[in-house]
Amino acid sequence: MIARMFVDPRQRLAQPPVLPLPVTVAEDLRAPVRVTIVLPCHNEADHVRLEIERICAAMDASEYSYELLAIDDGSTDHTLEVLEKAELDFPTLTVVAFRRNGGAGTVRRFGSQSAAGDIVVWTDADMSYPNERIPELVRALDEDPGIDQVVGARTTEEGTYKVLRVSAKWLIRKFAEWLTNERIPDLNSGLRAFRRDVARPYLRLLPPGFSCVTTITVAFLANQHGIRFVPIQYSKRAGTSKFRFVRDAYRYILQVLRMVMYFNPLKALMPLALSLVAIGMAKGIFDVALHPLRLATNTVLIFLTGLIIGSLALLADLIVRSRPD
Repeated sequence: MIARMFVDPRQRLAQPPVLPLPVTVAEDLRAPVRVTIVLPCHNEADHVRLEIERICAAMDASEYSYELLAIDDGSTDHTLEVLEKAELDFPTLTVVAFRRNGGAGTVRRFGSQSAAGDIVVWTDADMSYPNERIPELVRALDEDPGIDQVVGARTTEEGTYKVLRVSAKWLIRKFAEWLTNERIPDLNSGLRAFRRDVARPYLRLLPPGFSCVTTITVAFLANQHGIRFVPIQYSKRAGTSKFRFVRDAYRYILQVLRMVMYFNPLKALMPLALSLVAIGMAKGIFDVALHPLRLATNTVLIFLTGLIIGSLALLADLIVRSRPD
């Protein structure tokens, strides 16, 4: 049975549309689906079928039952036509079409919420990730109950703006490591497998764009969920990259800060607050020594700014600890 759905990706992330889930052949036969693979597709007409063939061949050769959700994210080329033809040839493939482009994060959120499998896999349709290794990632979750996510950590960078991307990603990754107190070999890899039930509370936090992968990484680490990083080879993507350096780098940084503020605001704000208070006190002592009974205006401002930021940090931490989730 072929399922067809058209979804408006602009609907609120926190309240996903109530829609019937995709019906796959595996569900028709009442065979339990173990793995759901979410494949965002946006203007990938020239190579998306090759990617589907590669994924299905790897999963068919494995011990896992699966469904492949290929979600067309408002493509302007003939990607949807290619997917519809492929759906007739691959019984585990279900095609979902968005009327408008909602972004990779919206696609992955929707696919993860619609997943029938206990394990959800995210990957890309641009031939850059070794999707033949998906069963290996799933197997790692099965073999170790202590980990909840397996990430394919890229050993090379093959994207556009290579020099700038390597430098920016290194800085953002080191910042995220400091905030989460964990070593992160690859913060924003697009190839990963995770337990659906563990990820479910964090899906509403996913932003629409590429930083959704950063979000799910930080969310797991900030809540003490085990993550294993597996080295993978990363290839030059097929087609045209949708990555925009300035815009997406800014979003990555903003999303890391947002996630840490959501889970551990003291880590982000208290060092700054204490530093300003210490500077204000030191400068106050200097002012009094230089001019008895007189404090400079900037000394008072620095000290008060530190107190205000510290108060906000404590208030934010109280809200986080009082939150039911």
